[in-house]
Amino acid sequence: MELNVKTLDGKDAGKVSLSDAIFGLEPREDIIARMIRWQLAKKQQGTHKSKGRSEVSRTGSKMYKQKGTGRARHHSARAPQFRGGGKAHGPVVRSHEIDLPKKVRALALRHALSAKLKADELIIVDQLVAAEAKTKALVGSFEALGLSNALVIGGAELDSNFKLAAQNIPNVDVLPVQGINVYDILRRGKLVLSKAAVEALEERFK
Repeated sequence: MELNVKTLDGKDAGKVSLSDAIFGLEPREDIIARMIRWQLAKKQQGTHKSKGRSEVSRTGSKMYKQKGTGRARHHSARAPQFRGGGKAHGPVVRSHEIDLPKKVRALALRHALSAKLKADELIIVDQLVAAEAKTKALVGSFEALGLSNALVIGGAELDSNFKLAAQNIPNVDVLPVQGINVYDILRRGKLVLSKAAVEALEERFK
């Protein structure tokens, strides 16, 4: 299929042919949901930790004698029911990662790209280059393209002026093509791809 190419100023810059194997799939929500769950689980640090009864710093001696007090039979003050005692079944340092086959992850990215095209939320620009690192000028260009909430994907190397100008714009993320991912595609309204990014994606999924 063919899609119109725009310049950063919102003018026409020809057409580009998109692969049906990448942008023409019927989006499957189940595959996309599995991928997002995998990404978010991998993102968790898993450094949460509480001290158990063997780790708190309290005496381990018996609190009072076993018999004759009329009270319950307790031993260590480190037990969870006492103030200052250890936490029972508390969180421990662990990995939250789950398994997802590499082919499913690649398929999910293609379904996410296809979903954006089907929803008419995909914009192709000829190149992401700014003459100077001025945020105000780039905001004007984005307004011409109708962008207020977008993920912008460039080629393998991002133009330094464009990257600097875009980093202060709220609700706009800029990534090189190797950083493209399902979660960021779906959390933003529009997806903007440069022609270099399209070529890199088609080469990747060839």
